[in-house]
Amino acid sequence: MSPNSVETHFPRPAPSNILLQTRVVAVLRAQHAREYNPVIQALVDGGVLSIELTLSTDGVINELPRLRAEFGPVVEIGVGTVTTVDQAHAAMEAGADYLVTPITDPEIVKAAVKRGIPIFPGGLTPTELHKGWTLGGTAVKLFPASTVGPAYIAQLRGPFPDIAVVPSGGIAIDDAPAWIRAGALAVSLGGPLIGDAFKGGSLARLTERARLVRRLVDETGSAK
Repeated sequence: MSPNSVETHFPRPAPSNILLQTRVVAVLRAQHAREYNPVIQALVDGGVLSIELTLSTDGVINELPRLRAEFGPVVEIGVGTVTTVDQAHAAMEAGADYLVTPITDPEIVKAAVKRGIPIFPGGLTPTELHKGWTLGGTAVKLFPASTVGPAYIAQLRGPFPDIAVVPSGGIAIDDAPAWIRAGALAVSLGGPLIGDAFKGGSLARLTERARLVRRLVDETGSAK
């Protein structure tokens, strides 16, 4: 199946230029979305410009329009942990730049593809990942990635040579280059990147971690 061949009548939504250029997604979880601003700014200062706000955090849908207006077009802000079609529609109506799911739900993928919104459906098995891809996923979210390791991408590329993969779950900063070398479109990092930033930790240190992962990924990309 070619990269642009999908089960729906709509083209596969392409990854953003921001994601293609930076290849790092920061996954944010907090008590409430009001806490996001300084953490997002610290990430942006470190060059991480693709931000995933998880629906396990209260207030994401309400705060999303304000956050998008504040950070502007140099940052893309998506919504993750989407598990229902209603959540997907609410996120898209609020202005989500992309959607991320921890599961492979055909109706969620189709809803995003129909509107041309990049969608990263989650899965672990070849069956789940292939399904998310053929439904029109921009790329598939390999989750939890740390349970299989970077070599898993090479195994997937045997039967599915065109599949685009974004690993997520348990990826340390130092692990990012191995995933990029294995062929990942980008890497998704949560706790290892964010650290204690939502618990009073140093935002300057967060910026340093963001700069480090960007440097590692950029150097790996240029070495390919």
